[in-house]
Order: sequence, then C-alpha cells, then structure tokens
Amino acid sequence: MSAEATNPATPGPVAGAAARWRARIDLRRLGRAALLGPAARDRLPDAIGHVAEAHRAHHPDADLEPLRRAWVLAESSHRGQMRKSGEPYITHPLAVTLILAELGAETTTLTASLLHDTVEDTEVTLDQVGREFGAEVRFLVDGVTKLEKVDYGAAAEPETFRKMLVATGNDVRVMSIKLADRLHNMRTLGVMRPEKQARIAKVTRDVLIPLAERLGVQALKTELEDLVFAILHPEEYEHTRELIVDNASRADDPLAEIADEVRSVLRDAGIPAEVVIRPRHFVSVHRVARKRGRLRGADFGRLLVLVGEDADCYGVLGELHTCLTPVVSEFKDFIAVPKFNLYQSLHTAVARGDGQVVEVLIRTHQMHKVAEAGVVALGNPYASSSDPSEAPSASTGAGTDEERVDPTRPGWLSRLLDWQAAAPDADTFWSTLREDLAQDREITVFRPDGGTLGLPEGATCVDAAYAQYGEDAHACLGARVNGRLATLSTVLKDGDTVQLLMGQDPAAEPSKEWLEHAHTPAARIAIQRWIATHPTPETPEEIAERGGAAGATTEDVQAGRGDANPFRVSAAEPPVADTPDSVGRSTAESQASDPPAADRPGAAVALVDQPGATVRLAGCCTPVPPDEITGFAVRGGVVTVHRVECAAVAQMKSVGRAEVGVSWGDTAGCRVTLFAESFGRPHLLADLTEAMAGEGAEIVSATVEPPSQQRVRHTYTVQLPDAARLPSLMRAMRNVAGVYDVSRAQTPGA
Repeated sequence: MSAEATNPATPGPVAGAAARWRARIDLRRLGRAALLGPAARDRLPDAIGHVAEAHRAHHPDADLEPLRRAWVLAESSHRGQMRKSGEPYITHPLAVTLILAELGAETTTLTASLLHDTVEDTEVTLDQVGREFGAEVRFLVDGVTKLEKVDYGAAAEPETFRKMLVATGNDVRVMSIKLADRLHNMRTLGVMRPEKQARIAKVTRDVLIPLAERLGVQALKTELEDLVFAILHPEEYEHTRELIVDNASRADDPLAEIADEVRSVLRDAGIPAEVVIRPRHFVSVHRVARKRGRLRGADFGRLLVLVGEDADCYGVLGELHTCLTPVVSEFKDFIAVPKFNLYQSLHTAVARGDGQVVEVLIRTHQMHKVAEAGVVALGNPYASSSDPSEAPSASTGAGTDEERVDPTRPGWLSRLLDWQAAAPDADTFWSTLREDLAQDREITVFRPDGGTLGLPEGATCVDAAYAQYGEDAHACLGARVNGRLATLSTVLKDGDTVQLLMGQDPAAEPSKEWLEHAHTPAARIAIQRWIATHPTPETPEEIAERGGAAGATTEDVQAGRGDANPFRVSAAEPPVADTPDSVGRSTAESQASDPPAADRPGAAVALVDQPGATVRLAGCCTPVPPDEITGFAVRGGVVTVHRVECAAVAQMKSVGRAEVGVSWGDTAGCRVTLFAESFGRPHLLADLTEAMAGEGAEIVSATVEPPSQQRVRHTYTVQLPDAARLPSLMRAMRNVAGVYDVSRAQTPGA
C-alpha cells in the first residue's frame, strides 16, 4: 500500500506522460512501500537503507553513523504506536526523512528529522537528544516540537508557529523539517474527517505553502499546492485532472517537437545542454486554464534547458532568439537579479507556426538544484565553522544575540522576526502572519549609503522607514525617491533609491495617517502601539465644550491638526503676491500696483538710466543686491526691475519690449520674499523663525499654508540690514530639521 492509497485526493503521476516527459523531483513515490520494502508489517529491517541510498546520492562521503543511531532511537521509542491510517508510526518520520534526503539535505537535518516527533510523542527528552546527538540536532528537534494544548489552549497552534519561526531565524533547517512533515501528513490526510481535512488544508495554504515559496523549496511547494487544491476544490481539481489525462493521450506533442528543434539548434551552436520537458503541476494547469480559456498542447508544460555555466545560459538565449521566433514580452532575467527566494533562471518563450507559445526556462544544473530544493540545497549553515560554539546552543533553545546568525536567513524572515516580537497576542500574530505571507512578491530598494532594504511589493516610504529605523521611524519627516522629494505614502518600485529624511526630536510622533500607507506588519504594529500608548488630543469641539479656545494654533498647523484656513502672521505689509497674472497682461506690468521701491522702508535702491522714472522692484523675483538685474518700462512712467534669470524677462523680450539699464545704489539693506518647503512637525515654525532671527532677518510678513500630505509651504517677506546676509539666511533656514528646500520668490514659469 502506498501513501497515495490513504488519500484518494492525493495527486499522482498521469499515466502515459512519464514515457515522454521527465518529471520534477518526484516526492510522491516515497510512501510506505518505498520505506518498508517487501518486509513484513511488523519488521523494518531495511527501512533506513532507503534513506542512506538517497542521502549518498547527494553526499557520497557522508558519515551514516548518526543516521543509524537516530534510527535505532526513533524506532525503539515509537515502537507500538500506530498512525490513524493503521501504519506503524515510525513510517512517518521515515517518510519525512526520505523526502529531505531526496532534496539533498545534509546529515544533521536528516538525523533531526528521524527524531522530530520523539520528544513530542515519546519518553525521549531534549536533554537526551542533546547528549546523544549534539547541540544542533537538539536545536532542530526543539524547533519543530509542538507546544502543549494543555498549557496554551486555543493559542497552541499560533504560538507553536511563532516558536518555530523564531528557531528558523537562527537555523532555516527547522522550517525544512516542518515543511516535509506537513507534506507527508497532507498525503495521508484522507483518513481524517472532512472538516479536519479542510482546516489543516487552509493552514497549509495560508502559512506553509507561502513559507515553502519564500524558502525556495519548489518541489515541496508544488505538491502541497496540489494536495490543498484537491481537498478544498475537489470539482475543479477533478476537471483539471481530466484535462491533463486528455492531453496525455494525444498523439502529437508540440512540446516534444519544440524540444527536438531546440536540441538541434544548440547542437549546431556547439553548446552542451540538456533539454527536457517539464510538466506543469495541477494548480499551474488550473491557473493557465483560467487565464487563457481553452488549453492547447504547449500549455501543459515548459521546456527546461540545463547547462554547465552561467555564460552558457545567455548563449542558449541568444541562439533561441536568433533561430526561433521569440516572444519578447515573456523574457525575464532572474540570473542577474535573483528572486528573493534564491531562484535563478532565464525565462523566455518562442512561438510555433500554429500560434502556440512554448515557455522556456534556462538555468545551470546548480541553479536547478536550488530552484527545486531551495534552502535545503544550501546544506549546513554552520559547516564552514570549526568552532562548535557557533552552532545554536542546546541549553538556550532559540539562541542569544551572541550566537552566529544563519547566513542563509533571507531578508523577509528578518522582517517577520522583528514584527512578531511586537505582536501583543497570539490572535494578532496569527492573523498578521497570514496577511504577511500573502504578500508573495518582494522588491529591493537601495539606501544612499549603498545598503539595501528588502520589502514586500506595494510597500511605501512609511514601510521603508520602519524597516530601516524600527520605532525611531516615528521621527521620519519625509523621503527622497530616486533623488526627488516624495511623500511618505509613495509606493516604492524594485530598484528605487530611497533617502529617508529624519528629524532629531526624540519625542517625535507618527501621524495616524501613516496607518493608511503602512503595508508591512512591522510598520503597522509600531504605529498602532504608539497610538495605543498615547491618548488622542482633544478636538476643537471638545475644547469649546469645556470653555476653551477652539482655534488652531501655529503648532497645530505644523503638526497637521489645524483647520482649512491658512495660518497668517502680518507685520508692516502683506506678503508680496506670487500668483500668476491675468491673461493678456505682462508679468512686469502686473507690478505697477505695488508701492514704489523707494517707498518701502529699508528696501534696496535701484538706479535707472531714464530721468524722472519711478523704479519698482518686481515682486515676481524680488531682486536684491548683488543680483544681476535689468529693467523694463511699463505704464505710468514706471520701470520694473527684475533679476536677469526671471521668467518675466524672457517674456518681455519675446514681445519686443526694450530693456532699460539699471544698477544698484549704495544702500546695503534689502527686502526679499522667501519660500520654505517643509514637512509638518510640532515646533517647526518656532524653530524656523528663531533661525531667521539669528541671521538678523526682520520678518515683515509670513504665511503658512495648511499641510498637504505631510508637507507645508511657508512664504516669508523679510528685511535684511545687509543683502550679503541672504545666502547665510537661506542656509540657516535649510538647516532647520524638517525643512527640505528654501528658495527666492519666482514666477510660476521660472
């Protein structure tokens, strides 16, 4: 009896296809018959031999003594225990171990796999495992041992997964064993009640399959997907099986024809390569059918081209695109830019004369091994160290900060470990874990210092801030994406460069609006935790009800809490207008309504080569000494003075207006309008005006517009005793935390 026989829904090979197609690593055959051989049911003399044979295929020089000793302990401790299927319980750890051996796991993983249920289901203790097999095996066994329901109740399952993920953060082999364990359990799920089958299948779909994908163990992931598909969607599964069976009975095979043509092309080009047909698994066929409707022969598989060197992959690609008809839109290079789960391959597609499109995967043999087995193929993360102390400690379980971090730990796992520690309870952890794992695509963004951040697809600048700075990201003021200023709500793309602009206030507050833009659990949990520990400020209505002033203060505006009206402070005069002029009226002429420059207290004096003319400094560009200036005569005998780079100058010249010679007088003082762009934060206005006062600037008028997407625009008209101080004033304003730009008044077209 095979493992498939215990579960009628278990997908198996389709008759007829094997003769023409080379299957994937076929883990389905590893059932009880393969393990026990022809021996009687109550004797298991050759069982460990199957594991040893599969192990030696990947590791010819492996020491099998630990496996033999682990087998003796596991068989004796589980003796007399039976599975619900009626088989001896020992068939389960044997099957799990054989799955891992076929994937290429090293000896320590296989030893722990044989023992993975002993501590949970027998009298064997962790200390005994540690004494007999060492700290690494003890750590791995402890990592996959479930927590007792009697101690944790309904939280036992999520807390078990939390414990397992923390252990995986130190050693990814923990999750490898768990995935193989779940695969064998799913194969034999048919003996359970339908409702329990469905519950286990849903957890497998929501948690285990995404973890298998992220760890790159495609051989496990694809079979788990098919098993879940069969249980949760039996009708669609059966329809898909019929499609595959019908296609296998076809006389013609377009994939075989294209495979022969590709072999011929590569043989003529002198590129040594193995070309095989790679059948799609059930879920993949189902997805293609939903996408394309009617399926044709080429839709049931792909071509896989295996070569020896990376350079040969690109050589194969060039030959295929030269000799066959490529579908350019289908090309993807995962060799130059590997996926977050270690996957590397070139993807392309070629078109047949009848319109069928054949997908082609090109990779080296080593890439193929990693594509199938993922982190399992990477072996022992501690093998390069001769110091046993660098392995996880048998006494500390999950380890300490001083222990060596597993070099195979991917970025997504580090992020998961960060936020899980902050999850307040098991329910929050469980729901957030499923949501996090549903985000199955990852992007990489670059920091200005050359470092990288791995983020899920759809992440924003808010997520990048919390990924880089943790809870210190509460002080984030904004970001630049690819050198351009961006709001924190900006969605990042793969390859973006992100510079996060951080404030210095240790009491900085995150905005509640950030929750709308937080895509990662780490960002959401950090913001929600801050909100939960800080009471919400009173609204203006609440203040009014208790007799207080309901008006928005300056600091309210800076923090984004004011009303819709701009906050305005006026001194000697209103700010200089900087709005566009009416159509048909020149920008220079629009200044005719301004008071003459000579009438402005302390304004710079400009001299004009036109006797009797009134001189006016243009409000569009607010020229001050020592700016290079020019003038134009407008109505009423007025000459407006502009900076030569002002957009109005080009406009005047374009309509044939003659320039008037102007120059600066002896006065050193000046009046100028400055625009400051900043991110909203408490106390910003006070800090900014203090910096301006420190440079000797007298604020004549100021306008602060309401915040928009955490950004605030300020307009200041200031009087300086010496125009030479203007550059240092602008530098001092830019140095205020939260201010990202300060500029002189300009026309909109400038």
